Amino acid sequence: MSKSSTEKRRFHRVMFDAPCDIHWQDEVWSSEILDISLKGLLVKLPEGWSVPLNQPCEVVIHLDGAAAAIVMAVELRHVEGGKLGFKCQYIDLDSATHLRRLVELNLGDQALLERELNHLIDS
Repeated sequence: MSKSSTEKRRFHRVMFDAPCDIHWQDEVWSSEILDISLKGLLVKLPEGWSVPLNQPCEVVIHLDGAAAAIVMAVELRHVEGGKLGFKCQYIDLDSATHLRRLVELNLGDQALLERELNHLIDS
């Protein structure tokens, strides 16, 4: 990632390893989350991937086995180095609660989390 991209980033990404499903039109790919933030995620490029950039998709991140999930409406922003980068377009309240807790546990800094939540609300 270029320095300017890193400098523009308002949301810290946390390393997170979890299985996910990516839905686009009538197709579904299974993959793995590499990292996640309050505004996006990075996943491993699944085999047979054929989705063009800037397309809306849905990502379902499986937590605690199958007991809980984070569901995000996302847009594919970049494909590089065997990775897919998605920007979150919409997340429901239950999923946002799970994501907030996940980021909170991994950031370890309540002030930083509050700042990121304020950026999310302002954007």
